[in-house]
Amino acid sequence: MKFFVDTADIEAIRELNELGMVDGVTTNPSLILKSGRDILEVTKEICDIVTGPVSAEVIALEAEDMISEGRRLAEIADNIVVKVPLTWDGLKACKTLTDEGRMVNVTLCFSANQALLAAKAGATFISPFIGRLDDINLDGLQLISDIREIYDNYGYETQVLAASIRTANHMSDCAKLGADVATAPPGVIKAMVNHVLTDKGLDAFVADAKKAGIKIV
Repeated sequence: MKFFVDTADIEAIRELNELGMVDGVTTNPSLILKSGRDILEVTKEICDIVTGPVSAEVIALEAEDMISEGRRLAEIADNIVVKVPLTWDGLKACKTLTDEGRMVNVTLCFSANQALLAAKAGATFISPFIGRLDDINLDGLQLISDIREIYDNYGYETQVLAASIRTANHMSDCAKLGADVATAPPGVIKAMVNHVLTDKGLDAFVADAKKAGIKIV
């Protein structure tokens, strides 16, 4: 499973990228706002750091305007993925941009039917929002499973990009369900290393090393 980091924080991206933990980046208007920077400027800097796909989202609501914005975003770098919402106009924009040879991430997916439409429109990525489904007492992980089954049934090449990930457990669960990609905030990716037994075992090893007077260098 590929790891995308869901942020526009340059330093966080750089840190994870240096560890080999970043296969791509996803952004959205809320993350751009949080960065406090111009969308074109910060997106270009991200693309200079990361060689994998970098999703940049349109803000228009009408198909023709989405297409125009998508073309402008795609000019930033060769690894830009134009991100469009899962609306009828978004699907129209997806089809046009895909036919032009651009990568497209269809976002705000909350049902298997929506995911099926996105695949038919040629989406490169579909972004099911599992955390937001969990927030309203629906099973976000079940949606990942349903989309995986449908895409596998018919050989769709659209990649399942699990989004709205809130916990480290979401990451491993998505991996078990066969998501192609999971995008998560830097803090969630870092939290994957944590385990109380690791901490406990390390404390014991350090204490014993001190008792034994062990020195390596």
